[in-house]
Formats: sequence, C-alpha cells, structure tokens
Amino acid sequence: EAARLVLARMGVAPEDLVGASVGSSVVPTFAEYVPVVEQAVSVGTRRVYGSYWKRVLEFWGQRRLDEPTASEVKHLAEWVRSQRVLRRNARGGRSAVEHCIAALRCVYRHAVADGLLSESQDPARRVAMPRRLPSTRRGLGERPVAEVNRVAASTGNDPALDTLLVRLHTETACRRGGALALRVADLDAEQCLVLLREKNDTVRWQPVSPTLMRHLREHADQRGAHASGDGRVLRYRSGAALTYRRYDHLWHRLGRHVSWVATQQVSTHWLRHTTLTWVERHFGYAVARAYAGHTDHAG
Repeated sequence: EAARLVLARMGVAPEDLVGASVGSSVVPTFAEYVPVVEQAVSVGTRRVYGSYWKRVLEFWGQRRLDEPTASEVKHLAEWVRSQRVLRRNARGGRSAVEHCIAALRCVYRHAVADGLLSESQDPARRVAMPRRLPSTRRGLGERPVAEVNRVAASTGNDPALDTLLVRLHTETACRRGGALALRVADLDAEQCLVLLREKNDTVRWQPVSPTLMRHLREHADQRGAHASGDGRVLRYRSGAALTYRRYDHLWHRLGRHVSWVATQQVSTHWLRHTTLTWVERHFGYAVARAYAGHTDHAG
C-alpha cells in the first residue's frame, strides 16, 4: 500500500512500470504486423483467421496495435456479426464474433511475445467470448448411414471417390484434414493401419478394415498418387489432390436427394460422431477418446 501511495503521488500506475520496457520500442501498425503473424501461424490457423484479419486491415490498417480499445474490439466483432453470410444452420453469428476476437487475440499474443506490447496493452483479452451453445451434431443410426452410402454411390460425377470418403470417415472417425493429408507412405497394409495427421499437430495410427485398405491402395494406384510429389492418397479423376471443396459438393448433393441431410445440415463431422458414439457405447469413454485422438499424454 505504501508503494501504491508513492506511485500515486508520482502519477505513475503499476501497469506503466510493467510496460516500461516495451514502451520504448516502435509499435507497428496492423498493416505492418498482421502479415508477420500470417507467416508465423500454421496453414489451418491462417485459413480460419484470414478473412477476419482482412476486416481488421480494412478498419484499422493504418492504426498502431496499441491504439484500439476493448470497446472498439467489441464494436468490430459486432460489425462482423452483422455482415456474416446467413446459412440455414446459423446460430446468431456467435461463431463469427468468436473467430473475430480470437483472430485479434492471436495478433496481440504474437506482439506480446515479440516485446512490442505488454499483456496489459492487449484489448482483445478484455473482451469476453460469446457463450458457446451445445452442438447440434449427433451420431446417425444404421439406416441413415446406409442411406448416405447409397446416395453417395449412385449420384455425382465420381461415385467411387465419394463412397471411399464416406467409408474412410465412418471407419476411422477422422476429420477432413486428416483424410486430405493422408499419404501413400501412411498406409500400413500389413497391419491395416493408417497414419492420421490432424489439428493441433496430433499424429496417430488408426485401424481400418482390410477392405478399406485395399480400396485406398487401389485408388492411389489408379489416380497417380505414387507419381505425385506429395504422395497424397485421395485424388480427383484428373489426378489432382483432393480439396475441402469436394466435401462441400458431396453434402450439397446428398442434401438434394435426402431431405433430412439438408434440413439438419449434416456434414462429414456427423460421421465422426456416429463412429465415436458406437465405440463409446461398446467399449467405454476412455477408448472412444483414444479412438478420436483426444487422449492426453498420461493416457
């Protein structure tokens, strides 16, 4: 209390002392620093936050990082909410607000680590994230899964690819990123295992059936995966590596033929929930966590 009294008489706040070392450095503008952060983050982070960083540059490009206040951050997030694309599964723009704040927190987190700002100068930390609502995703029953497989195999311009995708996600409960990153070298045909590389840099061997392993290898052979530089397994008929757009087209087409797919906004992640629900029901929660790749180091 004595120290606080002395500082008050001097007109100095404790926060000023904490940020004294960074105050002498030149604080860059958003236009100068956001590209630095974009080069420092992973491809997945750049894909999620990229559109929000563009909005930040539109609003605050020429402003220094230490200029915006918490109220201005909240105002920007609400503006992003008002400009969001309205979809049938929209939930009031909560995701847009959350990603906008998270994108700013990412920028300020790097600025603090680089010694450009102190933690007390980060306005995004003082803005509360919107409360997350329970997910509407759920596991599908046997008949709905069979219907998805039937329509995927009988419609579209590449039924073989779409059927393989549905089977891969149903058996392994992998995410889209794990499937797209699958390489020929990740297929262990002898033990029927595939190596999945997913978010947060998790890597795990996942079991598959001999039938799926055979079709994955045949698909890779027929579409030139061995000759390509990256060796990725999943490919279009042209030989080009698969992208996220194939999933969008697949579920949009399934929604045109199966009404409940469109009504409930079913996606690939529902197949993951389906398999993990089945695993948990038969083998317990701990096994389901391990199958999902959620197990911690102690487990």
